[in-house]
Amino acid sequence: MSLRDFDRPLNKRGIRDAPFMGKLLHSKDVVPDLIVSSPANRALTTATFFAKELGVAVDAIVTQRAIYEANPEDVYRVITQLPQEVSIVLIFGHNPSFTFVANDFSEDYFDNIPTCGVFKVSAAVDDWAAFTPATGSLTEYHYPKQYFD
Repeated sequence: MSLRDFDRPLNKRGIRDAPFMGKLLHSKDVVPDLIVSSPANRALTTATFFAKELGVAVDAIVTQRAIYEANPEDVYRVITQLPQEVSIVLIFGHNPSFTFVANDFSEDYFDNIPTCGVFKVSAAVDDWAAFTPATGSLTEYHYPKQYFD
C-alpha cells in the first residue's frame, strides 16, 4: 500500500538538501521571527531541518493546513494574518503553489521552483494585512542544484 501524498517522507536527496539549504540561509544571517509550514510530512520535515540549522526551536514551528494544496491566494491569506511583531518569516509549502507565488513577485519567469528551492520576497509594508504581490519583489532565489552536481 502506498502512502498518501500528505504522509510521504523526504527522499534521500531531500534529506541531503534541506540541512544544506538551512545552512545556506544561516550563512546569510537569516534569523526568522517565525517559521510556518504545511503540516504535510515532507514540508514539516524540511522546516524542521531549517529550524535546527537556524537555531530556532523546532516546537516553535507553526503549521497551517491552508498551505497544503494551496493556491497563491491561500498563501497570501496566511501571510496577511501574521502577527505584527513578525518581520522575517519562513514559509514551507508545496508546488505548484510556491512556483506561482515566486512568479507573482518576479519580473523573471520560473517554470518550476525545485524541491528545497528557497526564494526571498522583500516587502515594504508596515502591516502584514497590506501584503500583496504589488507590495513586494523577489530579491533572492537559491536551489540545491546550484551547489551540487
